Amino acid sequence: MPDLHPVSRALLSVSDKTGLVELGHALAAHGVELLSTGGTAKALRDAGLAVKDVAEITGFPEMMDGRVKTLHPVVHGGLLALRDNKEHVAAMDAHDIGAIDLVVVNLYPFEETVAKGAEYAEVIENIDIGGPAMIRSAAKNHGFVNVVVDVEDYAVVIAELQAHDGQTSYALRQRLAQTAYARTAAYDTAVSTWMAAQVGDTPRRRTVGGTLAQTLRYGENPHQSAAFYTDGSNRPGVATAMQHQGKELSYNNINDTDAAYELVSEFDPAKGPACAIIKHANPCGVAHGTSMVDAYTRAFDCDRTSAFGGIIALNQELDAETAEAISAIFTEVVIAPGASDDAKAIFAKKKNLRLLTTDGLADPSAAALAFRQVSGGYLVQDKDVGRITMADLKVVTKRQPTDQELSDMMFAWTVAKHVKSNAIIYVKNGATVGVGAGQMSRVDSTRIAARKAQDMAEAMGLPAPLTQGSVVASDAFFPFADGLITAAQAGATALIQPGGSMRDDEVIAAADEAGLAMVFTGMRHFRH
Repeated sequence: MPDLHPVSRALLSVSDKTGLVELGHALAAHGVELLSTGGTAKALRDAGLAVKDVAEITGFPEMMDGRVKTLHPVVHGGLLALRDNKEHVAAMDAHDIGAIDLVVVNLYPFEETVAKGAEYAEVIENIDIGGPAMIRSAAKNHGFVNVVVDVEDYAVVIAELQAHDGQTSYALRQRLAQTAYARTAAYDTAVSTWMAAQVGDTPRRRTVGGTLAQTLRYGENPHQSAAFYTDGSNRPGVATAMQHQGKELSYNNINDTDAAYELVSEFDPAKGPACAIIKHANPCGVAHGTSMVDAYTRAFDCDRTSAFGGIIALNQELDAETAEAISAIFTEVVIAPGASDDAKAIFAKKKNLRLLTTDGLADPSAAALAFRQVSGGYLVQDKDVGRITMADLKVVTKRQPTDQELSDMMFAWTVAKHVKSNAIIYVKNGATVGVGAGQMSRVDSTRIAARKAQDMAEAMGLPAPLTQGSVVASDAFFPFADGLITAAQAGATALIQPGGSMRDDEVIAAADEAGLAMVFTGMRHFRH
């Protein structure tokens, strides 16, 4: 196969018309014959370009509501024929098949149709058949044929034609083919994932697709290469946010910012400001407040040491007062639904701080799939969207919790869902005052969280740790009474946990002896 190969004939059939006319003019300038279909042909003709309908070369009109138009030997023979194979060339001559050197297709908008909540029948009609078939034919024959599936590659093709007098290089055709196969794979992934949800069964085969959003400087560590791909779901968060300032996000920044925004999205902005501060994917402070700056300050006071160099997520617009407070320490990323002009001006002085805005919070109840790679495969599960209400709580102790304790327990339970197991969270008056995460022993998490609270009390000059009079949430049941006893020694007065241990009676008895109130949720929130 040749390195440079001329482009004499192109077939264009696109749903997204962005850049189409410019591409058409560039091809015509090199004497390329244009073939097209439907709306694409009309758009090119309206721009004054000469276009031949595919129906003219196939001898068949578009039919069945456009389902059949390019599925024809004249089209696929023109794409698949090896130009240096005498038998292929003879077959083309015998059947009047003209070579097609460039295919530009970007497929029916299936993903967008699903995202807007269309009815089943409309979604089905937006499954492209002819497009993927042409893409795969052209990509297989990339020794001679160019295939373009992304608008971003139009300029690349135009530049190549200009550089090589109407020809393209093998290196470009090979790269375009790889992109094309990835696109059809991602497209089929979207279709199969949607179909799996409609059927409701665990599918025998599962695929994952994505579009490159950013090539990262490195991964978790400098010796690891990495990239960031988006899945097209448009969920508000780090994948869809606008970055206003600062250097590009790193692998760890993206991971931690996602954790921060998913957590803060649990708190309805209509119920007041909330702030979450994340370090290494775990919250080191979460709080409600009377204002955004109050919420930030209360979250910061949970663990000022860990907050340094952390990620801050807000559930309401970032204002100037909060921006001033945040600017007092080094922060990697701040993410919020929006930011005032005054807040942006304040952050502009902090060149290393990244500010992201999302125009909305993520829906914490929206169903999704969560993936985790393991050696030789990956695990797939439903995203943890489990939530409880006050009505779900079962009081199991002699003492009933107070209204304030109930409110704090619900807050602590929400935070526990986003803390690595074994998770222990102390909360007082709508703010975390101690967080223990990721320990092999639940009692160790209880002790670590209490110790952090003690350290903060000493640093802030408080007479006693804020765990005095707090409530405690545990993401899973207490297997022994020792964790509960440790929490009581730290000053906790009430606990919320799933229940379900063989030693529940022992744990309840320890709570009663300590005068604690305890409730069971019947739900756990393991996060590994």
